[in-house]
Amino acid sequence: MLLTIDAGNTNVVFAIFEGETMRAKWRASSDAKRTADEYAVWLTQLMALEGLEPKDVTEAIIANVVPAATFQLTSLCESFFESNPLMIGDPQVDLGIAVRMDRPENVGADRLVNALAAHRSYGGPLIAIDFGTATTFDIVGPDGAYEGGVIAPSAQHSSEALYRAAAQLPRVKIERPERVIGKDTVPGMKSGIYWGYVGLIEGLVQRIREEYGQPMKVIATGGLAPIYAEATPVIEAVDQDLTLRGLCLIHAANCGT
Repeated sequence: MLLTIDAGNTNVVFAIFEGETMRAKWRASSDAKRTADEYAVWLTQLMALEGLEPKDVTEAIIANVVPAATFQLTSLCESFFESNPLMIGDPQVDLGIAVRMDRPENVGADRLVNALAAHRSYGGPLIAIDFGTATTFDIVGPDGAYEGGVIAPSAQHSSEALYRAAAQLPRVKIERPERVIGKDTVPGMKSGIYWGYVGLIEGLVQRIREEYGQPMKVIATGGLAPIYAEATPVIEAVDQDLTLRGLCLIHAANCGT
């Protein structure tokens, strides 16, 4: 079985694959100070609930955008699963896609993995929107190449910035409000955060399509993808396991499994 690890700035997601079938998935908050031992205690207990043991894992692959966490995640794989993990970004790991960027080495590992998985599942050209720590719009060409993208602040961080900058504004939950026009402070904030980001999504997709000059599919992934997808027809599909499935595909291509 394959252990896939998608380590982002907000969450670390672990999943176990048997072939192309995902057996289980777990999520933890990102913390670069968390040790391999701490990850192992948490993860092995959750695996046991699914009838899985550390010895069942024979391979591992990691996509990580938090450099300070690399050592502990690698140690977790080596010490507790006796596996030398593939690391997205290492020169010897072939992603199987071209990266048409001025500085390919600067593109986040998760964005390249998403591009591969999105093209494999949906074809191209397409726009993959990831509602993560940042809201990213990644462009995948007809041949599967990564061709650039847009990086915007996430709705969560925009909401938190509003709370911290304005003394009389509270924290609010990101959810679809009943009305666009708020009749009080909190409904007004919810509307701005929610419908403002719907406007951002629709506006950027329109401009990207116009600049690209071809019809483009739009898919979304990440925690807030479902609640924004329900509000706009420009998002054609929501795929919450896109990155994990991409890691599985990359491992199979590099290891011949």
